[in-house]
Amino acid sequence: MKALFDKISFDSAVSITKSYSTSFSLAIKMLAPHIQKDIYKIYGFVRVADEIVDSFHDYNQEQLLTDFEIDYHKAVAAGISVNPVLNAMQEVVNKYNMHDLVLPFLKSMRLDLQKTTYHTKEEYEDYIYGSADVVGLMCLMVFAEGDIAKYNELKSYAMKLGSAFQKVNFLRDMNHDFETLGRTYFPNLDFKNLTMDDKSQIISEIEFDFEEALKGIKLLPTSSRFGVFTAYKYYKNLLIKIKRTHYSELMKKRIRINNFSKLTIVGKSYLRYQLNML
Repeated sequence: MKALFDKISFDSAVSITKSYSTSFSLAIKMLAPHIQKDIYKIYGFVRVADEIVDSFHDYNQEQLLTDFEIDYHKAVAAGISVNPVLNAMQEVVNKYNMHDLVLPFLKSMRLDLQKTTYHTKEEYEDYIYGSADVVGLMCLMVFAEGDIAKYNELKSYAMKLGSAFQKVNFLRDMNHDFETLGRTYFPNLDFKNLTMDDKSQIISEIEFDFEEALKGIKLLPTSSRFGVFTAYKYYKNLLIKIKRTHYSELMKKRIRINNFSKLTIVGKSYLRYQLNML
């Protein structure tokens, strides 16, 4: 029964999301039930691709990613895959005709296996577009429920939010990216001699992205506004914690927010949402 396998595929996406990210799991739960399902499917897909390039070091990552990409294309064309993650994703891609958004994402995942340093702003922005901005656009397509006019109205804001999330991740994961994966995303930055000015400049750039993104969050349909605002507040608080951390410490540890603090952020976000104080 295809319906049973589709349910298993969806359950796999939910399990992946909950296992890998408590913060996004909380945010997704704040979305209207009828749109949660497709967001879980998108997250499951992007997380598996990300794990291939970031974690499976004892295996042929290039081949794994190639196989994953080939199977993705087959799934979209056939409307089915025996891989539960791809079977779930193809449903969303075909439902919203978002295949053109997936291609830049897969390109950026490939770059993570082939490129370790970004020397120019153009290279840096192109990577962020594929690794983060288009993921925001995939989610926006679901939030807009296929309303192209609404999607186009909010597109630039969704990209800013995706960029802000990714840049915060870059700062949070600097030690792991540089020491373990050998990657430096910020152009013309000496990670071994990071200065307060370097850190301040990056944070100012992220704060601007957040300011722009909030304008779009306020315009989202009510079915998704609170969930997206919750994710926004989580990352905004993570940035504040990074801002308070001495730049030398960023190269020694991964900045985290504990689960109690995450629940507190959800509660405060809900209050602000209810009071229309976004």
